[in-house]
Amino acid sequence: MSTSAKAPAIAPILTPVLIAGCVILMLGFAIRASFGVFQIPIAEEFGWARAEFSLAIAIQNLAWGIGQPLFGAMAERFGDRKAIIAGALTYAAGLVLSSYAVTPGQHQLLEILVGFGIAGTGFGVVLAVVGRAAAPEHRSMTLGIATAAGSMGQVFGAPLAEFLMQSYSWQEVFVIFAAIILCSLFALPFIRSPHVATRAELEESMGTVLTRAFKDPSFSLIFLGFFSCGYQLAFITAHFPAFVTELCGPIDPGGMLAGMGINTTSALGAVAISVIGLANIVGTLTAGWLGKRYTKKYLLTGIYVARTIAAAAFILLPITPESVLIFSAVMGSLWLATVPLTSGLVAHIYGLRYMGTLYGMVFLSHQIGGFLGVWLGGKMYDITGDYTLVWWIGVGVGAFSAIVHLPIREKPLVALPA
Repeated sequence: MSTSAKAPAIAPILTPVLIAGCVILMLGFAIRASFGVFQIPIAEEFGWARAEFSLAIAIQNLAWGIGQPLFGAMAERFGDRKAIIAGALTYAAGLVLSSYAVTPGQHQLLEILVGFGIAGTGFGVVLAVVGRAAAPEHRSMTLGIATAAGSMGQVFGAPLAEFLMQSYSWQEVFVIFAAIILCSLFALPFIRSPHVATRAELEESMGTVLTRAFKDPSFSLIFLGFFSCGYQLAFITAHFPAFVTELCGPIDPGGMLAGMGINTTSALGAVAISVIGLANIVGTLTAGWLGKRYTKKYLLTGIYVARTIAAAAFILLPITPESVLIFSAVMGSLWLATVPLTSGLVAHIYGLRYMGTLYGMVFLSHQIGGFLGVWLGGKMYDITGDYTLVWWIGVGVGAFSAIVHLPIREKPLVALPA
């Protein structure tokens, strides 16, 4: 008679919770990534300065950051599904109401709703659900897969907006996008996250955990380091299509791009956002895989160093269709690679019980950076006629983030039972 113990079952990586979370993130980020495509059409229709719609997108990013810890706390208090429903309804309402906006102030005010909607259907809530549902040995990779789903949305979001505006007004496209985000609610029945926190975590209040995190220097460093990620990503998302449209060299009529139907720099700008999203799928999956095997803070430092070099090289060299696509691919591979590593770092140090709220607080720094990147992009464009200064600020803050991650202590900081 055999005395060997039965081998434990290996937990799968792909689960219904992960797939549902990926769908929600993909649809939400497809819409969010498309706003740069509306930059020129809206400004030209109303005769606005570039800074006006830029400020609306900047406010959206800031509202997203403010809303992230609020929706994270809502999910932990009232349930993940209710938080996502509230987020989707707010997102859709903001889009529909924005389609009726005719003044800069109206757009800027309504983007608060859109930003809160993105928070309710975005990383803070969904990554916490996915992280809690994942087996410990798969958590880093699972967070990478969920983040990559957001990138998949970016692949088709901007080109879809460009395509729809050939047949519909931008107002009608906003309404179509509102319907799309509501479709994400069909994934809700599969959002079930078990409570996998330790007994010590469950016995602690949110206030106790937040106080401990705020007193920890490593939390402050993570907070500061995520600033440049938001600055760079939001600036490029909002302004890169316009940047490429106006400053890129001409497309060769007999070249490969023209053969693919990309005949204008405007179309190239939308495709560039898509290329960033496509490359980011590989980048985030790789980051998730590496996060399980190597020290996360050093991986984050490497990502910010690579971003700094890529951005500096792009702005120093002639801007051609080829350089746009190369830069998009390189930056895309580094785009959201920071998210599974940063969220994984928060979960590792501070535990899973209040991961949504804690990551939401860190993400607020990301969105403050996003606000400044988008707003400064539009403001400095109106003053100087180009984006050069704002671009170099992004290079500088990227180097800053690379440095501040180095002193972080990756030691779990969860209270033990008394």
